Formats: sequence, C-alpha cells, structure tokens
Amino acid sequence: MTIPSDLDISRATELRPMDDIAAQLGIGEHLLEPYGRNVAKISLDAIDELSDRPRARYVVVSAITPTPLGEGKTTTTVGLGQALNHIGKRSTVAVRQPSMGPTFGIKGGAAGGGYSQVVPMEALNLHLTGDMHAVTAAHNLLSAMVDNHLHKGNALGIDPHRITWRRVLDVNDRDLRNIISGLGGRQDGGPRQTGFDITAASEVMAVLALSTSLADLRQRLGRIVVGYKPDGEPVTAEQLKAAGAMAVIMRDALKPNLMQTTENTPVLVHAGPFGNIAHGNSSIVADLVGSRCTDYLITEAGFGADMGAERFFNIKCRTSGLQPDAAVLVATVRALKAHSGRYKVVAGKPLPPEMLEENPDDVLAGADNLRKQIDNIRLHGVSPVVAINAFPSDFTSEHEAIRQVAEAEGAHVAVSNHFTEGGKGGTELAEAVVAACEEPAGFQVLYPDEADLRTKIETIATKVYGADGVSYAPAAAKSIDSYEANGYGDLPVCIAKTHLSLSSDPTLLGAPTGWTLPVREVRASVGAGFVYPICGDMRTMPGLGSHPQAESIDLDADGNITGLM
Repeated sequence: MTIPSDLDISRATELRPMDDIAAQLGIGEHLLEPYGRNVAKISLDAIDELSDRPRARYVVVSAITPTPLGEGKTTTTVGLGQALNHIGKRSTVAVRQPSMGPTFGIKGGAAGGGYSQVVPMEALNLHLTGDMHAVTAAHNLLSAMVDNHLHKGNALGIDPHRITWRRVLDVNDRDLRNIISGLGGRQDGGPRQTGFDITAASEVMAVLALSTSLADLRQRLGRIVVGYKPDGEPVTAEQLKAAGAMAVIMRDALKPNLMQTTENTPVLVHAGPFGNIAHGNSSIVADLVGSRCTDYLITEAGFGADMGAERFFNIKCRTSGLQPDAAVLVATVRALKAHSGRYKVVAGKPLPPEMLEENPDDVLAGADNLRKQIDNIRLHGVSPVVAINAFPSDFTSEHEAIRQVAEAEGAHVAVSNHFTEGGKGGTELAEAVVAACEEPAGFQVLYPDEADLRTKIETIATKVYGADGVSYAPAAAKSIDSYEANGYGDLPVCIAKTHLSLSSDPTLLGAPTGWTLPVREVRASVGAGFVYPICGDMRTMPGLGSHPQAESIDLDADGNITGLM
C-alpha cells in the first residue's frame, strides 16, 4: 500500500479555526490566546473555570520495549483519540512537544504519522509558541547568574568544583557536551569545566511539565539546586535571586498549546521532558485542562512501560492527583521479532529482509517482553490494552500470535490500522479501551513517599525491570546519603537507563533475568521534584549522524518547508 508522505497528508488536511476546536472542548474564546491561525494557547484560568465539570476517563499510551526505530506510540495516541470519536465518544489528545534537536537529527519530526497526525506538522516540529526557547532562556539565565556570582566574589561560598548546573541548547551538538568556559581576560570570567545538555534534558523543562500553577512553577524554580558548598550544603536558584526572573520568562510557557489532528480532534501539546533522565511525559496543566473537557483524555508516556509509564504512574500522577483508568501498550510485529534476539535493528538502516518474512514463531519467541510490560501496568492497578500497531509488511498470523499472548495474560487486545486509515482504522482499539475503562479502578503508586531512596530504587529495579537487586558505586551511595541528609529522601525516583532494554544493558532483549542494576551516579532534580539514579552511559546532549535529517530539510520556491517526516 502506498500512501502520501506525512507532510503531504498534513498539508491536505482541512484545518478548522481554533475557536471551533476549543468549542469542542467547551473552552470559550476568552480563554484562548491565538498564535497565528492554527495554534493557540489556553489560559490557566481554564483550570478553575472547568473544575466543576465531570472528569474524563484518563488513558495513558505506552509500549513494549521499542526498537531504535520507535513503535508508533505518538501515532497510536493520535489514532486512538480519533477512533474514539468514530464510536461516539468525545476525546482529547495530550502529547509532548518535539525537540528540534532530533527533528534535525535522525527523527525528522514527531507529529505522529500517516492519517493520525498532529497538524500542522511544521508548527509542531519547529518553534510552535516558543516554549522550548523560553526553557532555554530561563535555564541559561540561571547559568549566567551562577558564573556571575562566582565572578563577583562568591558570597554564597559555592564550591566551583561542585557546580552541577550546566547550559542547554535545543540542538544535537556532541562538541558541546564538555567544554571550558570563561576563557579570555580577567573580565571574561573564570575558566572552569562545564558543558551543554539538550533543552529537553533541562530541569526547567521537567519543572514546566510537573508544575500545577504559576505559584507552583515559581516555587519549583526556586528549589533548583545549582551546586554545593564545600561542606555539602546545597545552593539554590532562590539563594542566587534568579528564580523570579526565570518565572517571568516561563510565565506564558506554562499555558498549554492547542492544536488538532488530521481529523480535527483537539490536541494539547505541552512540554517535552527528556525520556531517559526525566519523566518523559507531557504537562500536568494540559491534563488538568483536558480532563474536564471531553469523555476521554488520551496522553502519551515516553519509551516502554518500564520507562515513561512507570514515571507517569509514580511521578506525574503522584503530583497531579489524577488517576488513570486504563493503559495502552503499543506492540509491533517488528519489535517482538527483534526481542527474539534473531535480528538486529539499526536506526537509519532498512530492516533485515528475512525479518519481513511471515514468521509468527519469531513473534512468539520475543513475547516475554510483552508479558513483562503487561505485568508492569498491572503492578499499578491499571487495566492494560495491547494495541497491535499494524504495518503493511505484517501478516495476519503474526498479529494473531500477539493476540494469543495478550489474551493469555488477560489483557484487552486490538489490531489498529490508524496509520493508513485514520480513526476508522482504530475503532477496535477504541472499543477495547472503553471496555478497559469500565473495569473496577484500583490505581496505586509503587512505593510510598516516606520510603527511603534505596528502597524506592530497589522496588523499581526488582518489580518493574526484573533485576535480582541493585549495586551502588561508592559515589552513588554517598550522594544518596547526602540527599537524604538534605531532606530529599521523600522525593520519587526517576531511574535513568537505556530505553532499549528492560535492563540497563541495551543488548539484553526480551525480559532478562539474573542481573543486577548498577547505579553509578545519583543526581537530584529538587525543583522538578525527583531524584534520578544513573545506570549506564546516558547522553544528555545527542550528536548528529553521518547524514542528519537537516541535510534534507529545506524551503521550496514557494517558501514551503520540505523534508520533515
């Protein structure tokens, strides 16, 4: 089957005025702040104004452990939102804003795909309403004030060797990972080793995603720890008197963005925290608005259920107070075949030809990952729905193999053709989600606030990842003790590890057993409100490949953007 390119489909969509899209949500014009014709911000006043309405069914879309190609979570999220409308249920979709770094790197865009996209895709994948730039500016203002404080005498007594606050930029640039700043003369600052992360990895981005109000945003920015004194006492943005100005920069960025799908379903696009070292979910304020607007609110969590969904349950829901009614697990034939260990999937390269041959046995050989991710949803008392994201190269026998596994685990399951058919191709999935939402709710977080940090880490490692236990490098153990002494022990944990395996080793596929989670370092995002142990080599500033997508992105003679995917 041949379908038009994502960009052609996006441009062929008949977009409705934003007033009409807002009207579907029951949001009046007085709460809209237009950004051109096809995007608008929603005033935070909407949260209180809509609070007396019934709460929508709350559904999170996650996945089995993906291949490096991704398994179509955003497309499924959008397609499910559209499909619910096809069966007579009003729905709203909530997704993260893409980072421009990966857009110009390997991904080329992150608007969904086929006939299940957020449109216009050019706006979504590029500047949108400037939220990414606001995060970058607020973060780097704090960086400048840290260095200026050192230059002007260091009255707070910050240890220059224990500054943890770096700089950020929304671009993939490996040369900025580790740098020396402050070179030049005496008036140019003092030389010190530092570096850049990508904007999505900024703690300010995580703060944006987890704040519930402007007042909460202001307080969280003030709690950001930029470094430590020689005795281990933390120094905060509040102490540097930077948090107020940061909040001013972030004021409008806290308002969620309203867009639409290729079928004019309302979409809330807001925040884009990094999926490895942060919680990888869109904003709480978007969900607080969307949960009062329609029958179903469909949101997406990054990577597999061991990553984004676990953090959705234990960080986002803990903060927002919202409780999910069901969770969708996106599964693909290619991902389960990859988990069989018989094939190697490499980003940017075609799949091995033999992987495209009909072979349900290969699907079954990789099914342990699906079983474990179903269990990870159930650990939190939520009903799982397996969404088989159908590809044109799949065979019916392979879909049936996935269905057999899912049904044996007691999960709802449906084949979805939303990529090629839009909402009408996802109606089986929509019906399954409605059925799951009708089951008795029993949502629970995995650990209590008062548990110590080691208990929280070990609970996730053993129950969610399937590890035998956890080992701590001496520096990691020392950091944990220091954080608990500084009063951070009641924070949830966000384990930074590879998204390509349930373990911390990206080469271990399926559902590995008999391994220990190695924690080499532990950091604290005190403003955002979580502690993150680091397991393995986590790159917070991506690099570009041999042929980045930027080489293909251009303007045509009429000024139209080309090359986005």
